[in-house]
Amino acid sequence: MVSDAHDHPERYMSSAQLETWRREQKLDDDPRITRVGRILRRTSLDELPQFLNVLSGDLSVIGPRPVTLQETYEYGDAREEVLSCKPGITGWWAVTDRNNSTWQSGQRQARELFYARHQSLGLDARVFVKTFKAMRRGK
Repeated sequence: MVSDAHDHPERYMSSAQLETWRREQKLDDDPRITRVGRILRRTSLDELPQFLNVLSGDLSVIGPRPVTLQETYEYGDAREEVLSCKPGITGWWAVTDRNNSTWQSGQRQARELFYARHQSLGLDARVFVKTFKAMRRGK
């Protein structure tokens, strides 16, 4: 990303992009991402440093994606249920819908809640395999 991307997103985004970013914390074709950053994101190599968080015990490899405190309220009554799972580098939402599911549509919450309610070794194995398929496709 450009150096002041997080502190001053309004310098790089239109008002519509800024509104989407504030709601979802992501954008398709984010204008703040450099060419190298696009390659890193497309191949998911930008996720590799998170393995340090796995080693320290803050993250698991598979689980609901980490979210901000503000975003936890998007889960409504199911907030505590999702928060009971350790967040992961990859998860059901990331390998099924990823950028096609939004907080606004409720699909992201539904995918993360599905994982929290059905977590098992079998589901984790499916997520693991689908993660590598998504990386290979550049999604």
